[in-house]
Amino acid sequence: MAVQCWADLLKSSRKTALIHDGKRKIHYLFTDGKQMAEEYDLKTDELIVRKWLCKSALGAQGQWEVEVGEPLTAAAAASVDSEVIKENCSNPVFMRKDTKTSFQWRIRNLPYPKEVFSVSVEPSERCCIIKTSNKKYYKKFSIPDLDRSQLLLDCSALSFTHANNTLIVSYKKPKEILTLEQELLRELKKLKGTSEGDVDCKTQ
Repeated sequence: MAVQCWADLLKSSRKTALIHDGKRKIHYLFTDGKQMAEEYDLKTDELIVRKWLCKSALGAQGQWEVEVGEPLTAAAAASVDSEVIKENCSNPVFMRKDTKTSFQWRIRNLPYPKEVFSVSVEPSERCCIIKTSNKKYYKKFSIPDLDRSQLLLDCSALSFTHANNTLIVSYKKPKEILTLEQELLRELKKLKGTSEGDVDCKTQ
């Protein structure tokens, strides 16, 4: 079963834990060389950040790609390279911020009324689509968690709300994902998490 394959990959990865600033930070090194980093809130156990570091086609070290959490904006890059042109702060900002029971996406800077939006699932393309009747916004996005576990998309799991110029799209996590996340969290809590400054990180 695909869910089990992904679970096995997570278990077989080399994991390093770090406790810092109220967060449990986990670094995964997979057998194929890919790296994943996650951050969990120590109090709530909610996932705050997940990002991937993949090698380029030529084998060079690539850049971190954010899957969950605040996107790496041009403004953030500009602090590293002052020549970078800053992103227009009024542009829509798409980011994923999950809850315990749902995958959730927030798109800021969308000042249109709720009735303008439609959110749908395209099972054949394995993606969700957000569009507006006024043709001002269109976004197609996948749910990597479902892809990794090869689970089908369910139209009834999708819902959305709109407030304060922000569209919030939720997709209820299937029971297979909830079970996997609970099992993984139990494993992560067993890792000997070192504190910031302690270099001798224990790996599994």
